[in-house]
Amino acid sequence: MGWFDRLRQGLEKTRALIKRSFSNISAEDLEELEIALLSADVGPKTTERLLEELKARWKASPDEKLSSLLKSSITSLFPPPFNIIDRFLNGKWVILVIGVNGSGKTTTIGKLGKLLKDRGKSVIFVAGDTFRAAAIEQLEIWGERVGIPVIKHREGADPGAVAFDGLKSAKARNIDIVIVDTAGRLHTKYNLMEELKKVRRVIEREREDYQLYTLLVIDATMGQNAINQAKMFNEALMVDGIAVTKLDGTAKGGVVISIVSELKIPVVLVGVGEDIDDMQSFNSEEFVNALFWEMN
Repeated sequence: MGWFDRLRQGLEKTRALIKRSFSNISAEDLEELEIALLSADVGPKTTERLLEELKARWKASPDEKLSSLLKSSITSLFPPPFNIIDRFLNGKWVILVIGVNGSGKTTTIGKLGKLLKDRGKSVIFVAGDTFRAAAIEQLEIWGERVGIPVIKHREGADPGAVAFDGLKSAKARNIDIVIVDTAGRLHTKYNLMEELKKVRRVIEREREDYQLYTLLVIDATMGQNAINQAKMFNEALMVDGIAVTKLDGTAKGGVVISIVSELKIPVVLVGVGEDIDDMQSFNSEEFVNALFWEMN
């Protein structure tokens, strides 16, 4: 199955909700569509914005199908498509990967590492989640699976020290890309954010000619909770881009629309399953086309 087909399959639930609403609506009465968008995890703010824009577009083009107008409205929320993997091919990068436990962070690191290695880049992983032995082991398993070395300390070690050693090793070996795993849960939200800020400060101080990119991983099945998580991490660390995982048909893909609309942070990677190749650079045109497949 091709990538677009897997993405289309992953958006099946969201597409069905929206498609069903079109059988009972008119431009004057958009209540069914409003319910469908909210049910698909498009948040209240973004839903209201889309409906207002839809009414304006319908007024300007009354002969257009409502599905086409909604598709245009959603498309307009996204920045122009770009390929994050292509961006990482230029120069040297430290990719700081953050997110709550269970979001698919370590799996994203493994799949991203493979995508970059397959494009000819040298990569190392840094096991910065030292609060869980299982996290270090999981990253080592991914490292073996994709043939990427892992820099690690023992459980309970200082994450900043692990990041320092990871960068030191990368510079000594002339590695192109350093991908740093981080903790996703401490005793309090404050402790977690302070720990992550500390790791980031170490990277900023030691990175030299490496560019820093902060990647937040969120689980699409978390719905609007994912938006709250993204706000929390962004306030603390200034997120550069978001990887959305588990968009495999069990999730409702409206959360992607909300993230871009409300947070103005680009979604740069999307995962649609468990297989090693089930993650790709996010393309907004592909996403919207998959969402409105066979509707126009």
